[in-house]
Amino acid sequence: MSWFESFVLGLVQGLTEFLPISSSAHLRLTAAFASWHDPGAAFTAITQIGTEAAVLIYFRKDIARILSAWFRSLTDRAMRGDHDAQMGWLVIVGSIPIGVLGLTLKDQIEGPFRDLRLIATTLIVMGVVLGVADRLAARDEAGGRHRVVKERKTLKDLGVKDGLIYGFCQAMALIPGVSRSGATISGGLLMGYTRESAARYSFLLAIPAVLASGAYELKDVGEGHVSWGPTIFATLVAFFVGYAVIAWFMKFITTKSFMPFVIYRIVLGILLFALIGMGVLSPHAGESAG
Repeated sequence: MSWFESFVLGLVQGLTEFLPISSSAHLRLTAAFASWHDPGAAFTAITQIGTEAAVLIYFRKDIARILSAWFRSLTDRAMRGDHDAQMGWLVIVGSIPIGVLGLTLKDQIEGPFRDLRLIATTLIVMGVVLGVADRLAARDEAGGRHRVVKERKTLKDLGVKDGLIYGFCQAMALIPGVSRSGATISGGLLMGYTRESAARYSFLLAIPAVLASGAYELKDVGEGHVSWGPTIFATLVAFFVGYAVIAWFMKFITTKSFMPFVIYRIVLGILLFALIGMGVLSPHAGESAG
């Protein structure tokens, strides 16, 4: 992998990680369209550490508060009813599905799941799901001539059941094209949470999963065409770009619809199917050397 490739892929990772359009799919597609080798699951997982570092800094006050309350709740029974302490446990609970499925499906994640036809399918299907979830949320928030405004849930309403559902939604993102934020935000909206609450828990929930995945994949750096230097460089690029994107996205979702992302996902998925169908792009582009 050249330094230019690592810069572009780091930029793509930073731009797409927090948007509901799938960073892993865009890394895969960028390499395919540019006729580069597939960067692979290991490169993707490690560069995601850069974007998660942006989450750690952006939500540093929330994270510090949650960790402090959670650790105190281990010895102080009175703290176990504290919302921040409960959030600590709910992040742990919500991380179980992706941890189990990530290890169980490791071979599929690094192989069949990277087929561009599957990516095109998940882009379209999850785009439709996100669109439906967004419309339901908008209807509740706006009310209507014969409907009253429906109050949606916040993170104070989050329990173990919803936390596990969020966790299984996050685990779907093991398939490139689904999108970690897209799946968890869609799940949250369908369960009746506000856009801001769904996004906030989505980003907090991703921290242990992404850091663990990146650490696990460190052993594979240096194998094949991906070396340490370009991987670290791409991770740094992803961090700086990702921080800017997350700051923008958290403001965007408070007043805007997810429909632009829905349309983008569906159009990209259809375009991908068309290019594959016409023989312009192979569904396994770059895999042989990746």
